[in-house]
Amino acid sequence: MKALISSLLLVAALPALADTAANPRCEAKAASIEKQLQAAWAEGHTQQAKGLSAALDGVREHCTDKELMRELQAKVNKARDEIREREADLREAELAGDAGKIAKRQAKLDEALEELKAAEAEFNR
Repeated sequence: MKALISSLLLVAALPALADTAANPRCEAKAASIEKQLQAAWAEGHTQQAKGLSAALDGVREHCTDKELMRELQAKVNKARDEIREREADLREAELAGDAGKIAKRQAKLDEALEELKAAEAEFNR
């Protein structure tokens, strides 16, 4: 009887185990959130911990690697759009010849390039 119960529990758990293997990116995201959650509890940040706990539940219930990749691709595309805007702003400042504006716009472009680099790194992980 115990063997039967153990077998039934194992069979019931198999879909959950298969889900984990089928979504390694989601598992990595969940692991990252768990790490942040542990740190929040350790530092006494109760509200942050509650938010992270809800986020973790959401990842575990709804995350698929396909959807996560779609979100990451959207993040990369948004960063590329931002770079195009920043380049146009820089060109305008250069045409105006205002050194202060040029420096500001170049700094904003550099920041956008860093954001793109980070988004691409996350996408390629």
